[in-house]
Amino acid sequence: MAEDVFKALADPTRRLILDGLVERDGQTLFEICARLVTKHGSGLSRQAVSQHLAVLESAGLVLSRRQGRYKFHDLNTEPLERIVTRWLRPDAPEGAP
Repeated sequence: MAEDVFKALADPTRRLILDGLVERDGQTLFEICARLVTKHGSGLSRQAVSQHLAVLESAGLVLSRRQGRYKFHDLNTEPLERIVTRWLRPDAPEGAP
């Protein structure tokens, strides 16, 4: 699972998408695309952004929910928290996952 998270974070566009969700959670694909164009000058198609979102979803970093005809994307920090506490938790017993 951690391997998927690292692969997802390796791409700069996916990191920009996550940055946008940190600023405002619950964005649609259209909103994410618009932010990438206006704030970062990205020329990616909606399909390319959708593929990036699929990678982030499979790593558990983005959760999507449908509301009517819209699909909203939310940041999920739980996979990152698991990775961080693995090495930074000083009170963990030795050998703990």
